[in-house]
Amino acid sequence: MCGTCGCGSPDGHISIQKPGTEVHHHHHHGHDHAHDEHIHHSHHEHSHGEHSHSHTHSHSHDSVKKTVIEVEQDILQHNDLMASRNRGYFDAKNLFVINLVSSPGSGKTSLLERTLKDLKEDVSFAVIEGDQQTMQDANRIDALNVPVIQINTGKGCHLESDMVYDAVKQLNPRQDSILMIENVGNLVCPSMFDLGERKRVVIISTTEGEDKPLKYPDMFLSSNICLINKTDLLPYLDFDLEKLKSYALQVNPELIFFEVSATTGKGMEKWYDWLKKEQKNNL
Repeated sequence: MCGTCGCGSPDGHISIQKPGTEVHHHHHHGHDHAHDEHIHHSHHEHSHGEHSHSHTHSHSHDSVKKTVIEVEQDILQHNDLMASRNRGYFDAKNLFVINLVSSPGSGKTSLLERTLKDLKEDVSFAVIEGDQQTMQDANRIDALNVPVIQINTGKGCHLESDMVYDAVKQLNPRQDSILMIENVGNLVCPSMFDLGERKRVVIISTTEGEDKPLKYPDMFLSSNICLINKTDLLPYLDFDLEKLKSYALQVNPELIFFEVSATTGKGMEKWYDWLKKEQKNNL
């Protein structure tokens, strides 16, 4: 359950499943949440002669704020501890791990599919799929004969590091592989949760607004790469590519861009070159 937005499965259950296998339910022991009531007392005094109103409001702002901050910090500290455990596992198997993040509908899965199709003969891949429900994305990857496992988060809006640990132990990717983690489609909460990845790649499509980096700065600030997808649609859209880059660089001056189309393959070679170079550096 998320400490900031309150999402998550109340019973703590998530499912981790390989295509063609029975579902495995995991009790998610990540976090307990305290819910403090916002105390609001109003005292109204009415003087009918002058019709004056005296309002006394007693708010426990300080105590509520303190509790919320402490709960959130506890959640993130636990996640970071588990992310460090993941990094140890990834390092032991020499895995180059990428966390793919985006809003829904950016073409994240299609871009991943295209990457796997074009590179799987030369590069060893494994995939962790994150969604609230269904096996659809995992089945699409499984059809490419790439090892994949699905995490269904229930009401949760992001993956967390202990979910990834449970999944990757079942997946057991090959030594020296590239592990792609496709996060739940959301530009808010996943930005806060380190999964132990080596690189974070944010995907934005030309069918979204140029101001996404300004509206969701934490995601772009925490990412290393920005893939701008659906560039084949630019002639039909009122979308300013350079404005998008300018906004993103205001948030994160270190961000690297690749302009791609998962549908036509245009621009994908530069993305592939980066992937292969980074994997080589990871060996």
